[in-house]
Amino acid sequence: MDAIDIAPDLAIVNATILPMGGAPQIDRGTLTTAGDRILAVGPSDQVSTAGAAKVIDANGRVVMPGFVNCHTHIASNMLLRGLLEDVQLFEWLGTMWKLKRNFDEETLYWASLMGLVEMVKSGMTCFNEHFDAYRVEPQIAALKTLPLRATLGYGFADRGVYADVKDWSWKTLDRFSDKVSAHHRSGNDRVHVALSPHAPYSCGANMFRKVREVADDQGVVIHTHLSEGPQEIAYVHETYGTTPVQWLHEMGFLKSDVTAAHCTQLDDGDIRILAETGTKIAHCPCCNAKLDSGTLRLHACREAGITVGLATDGPASHNSLDMFQEMKFAGMIHKDKMHDVEFLKTRELLEMSTWGAAQAMNRPEVGTLSPGKKADVIIVDLDKAHCLPVYDTSAALVYSARADDLETTIVDGAILMENRLVAGIDEAEIRARFREAALALRDRSL
Repeated sequence: MDAIDIAPDLAIVNATILPMGGAPQIDRGTLTTAGDRILAVGPSDQVSTAGAAKVIDANGRVVMPGFVNCHTHIASNMLLRGLLEDVQLFEWLGTMWKLKRNFDEETLYWASLMGLVEMVKSGMTCFNEHFDAYRVEPQIAALKTLPLRATLGYGFADRGVYADVKDWSWKTLDRFSDKVSAHHRSGNDRVHVALSPHAPYSCGANMFRKVREVADDQGVVIHTHLSEGPQEIAYVHETYGTTPVQWLHEMGFLKSDVTAAHCTQLDDGDIRILAETGTKIAHCPCCNAKLDSGTLRLHACREAGITVGLATDGPASHNSLDMFQEMKFAGMIHKDKMHDVEFLKTRELLEMSTWGAAQAMNRPEVGTLSPGKKADVIIVDLDKAHCLPVYDTSAALVYSARADDLETTIVDGAILMENRLVAGIDEAEIRARFREAALALRDRSL
């Protein structure tokens, strides 16, 4: 049956639409959905809204795909935001672990729910969770209340500050098929599970080999930290005599199902390997700069054909789940590093935070507005003092807009937030329970 024959569940009319995926802007457009899918998108005079159950007049608003956050830590990092600033990565990780080892399921539930609220209100509809708290079930429970799209990576480690979870990691890897059976592709295919070995400085070769074996056997993706900073480079060189990328490649770990976060310390050989293996990169410029971890060689990676998506990392290192901040900072730092104001144009930054990020976390069902794609849509209000005048929609979104300009967030065709009100929750209660849990965690940990 053609789209024209189906009465839409939702019609968004009179909008400026940015479909992404290389498609041009539609200045006066309409988008319709049916069930969890996009039904039609195009100029308003070419898209039927007949019989629509709900119509949103988006005159003066921008409609675009929801942001895709291809590397983050929600539950654990929500509890650590602002706890330790102005230190380098390894010192920061050591202090964070003092709290992480004292997490309990109720604390993680409220932290997860608070993080989901922040993402809904900032227009993030899909995220790639590297769950370094080692208890994923509280976040799965929270996702039943606020049903965003997520790939939840079970975090594994066996050495360094994370040695405490060695036994848990091996036991979970040995029985990972149970996690796949229980949770993978649940919630109308919104929730996927993944394997998340922490990093080359916290996992040994046998653990990385086991993760690769399980990923191949279970058909799930991998999400890891890689070449994150000078300290990691020094550790791997002293321990194995090579670079982190080359070390993982030698054991056959790197493939197209791997999302590697950060990658701030790549040499030419590393870039060549990542390109040849199809490994994707989650680029987190704000947290990398804040922790003095370096900057991804983005131009060289793109020239090599590597898929790169933007990500915020967690709110402990970035302090915010705001993709507008990430786009703006990425544009500025790379122009400065390249000494080229034409590098990384605003439309490219928008692509990196939507379709590029979806590809980087292997979720191709989202990231663009086109018929048949999942109906993950956001509406942004640029009629604000800090955005006007809007001469160029992409420029206004990247360099002027901020998270609280989000008006409506839709996932799987369901409206999770409309006019800044998140549906189905008591936000004040969530904030109160989260504050209480976070302070109690700090007091018993430090």
